[in-house]
Amino acid sequence: MVIKPITSQVAAPTSTGAASDVSSSIIVRCVNSGSTARLITLEEAGGTDKGTFTLEANGSIYIKKDKTDRIFAANAEILLTGVYIWQG
Repeated sequence: MVIKPITSQVAAPTSTGAASDVSSSIIVRCVNSGSTARLITLEEAGGTDKGTFTLEANGSIYIKKDKTDRIFAANAEILLTGVYIWQG
């Protein structure tokens, strides 16, 4: 898999009121830079939770979301980057 970053990496907001749409990205790379598992929440633009999951310490994952969906995490150790995934 090859990825192309399309946003700068930022620390995840830690509350629903500050949740980010990561510059309207559809694919977001989430990295847990810490040594503790952390909860990540995906929500609709209006604040309704779509789902949550725990990202293991030092782990990373890609989230597919709608442009207006927002993300926040239990700790700012979670880092977010909007990406384009190329599968050629």
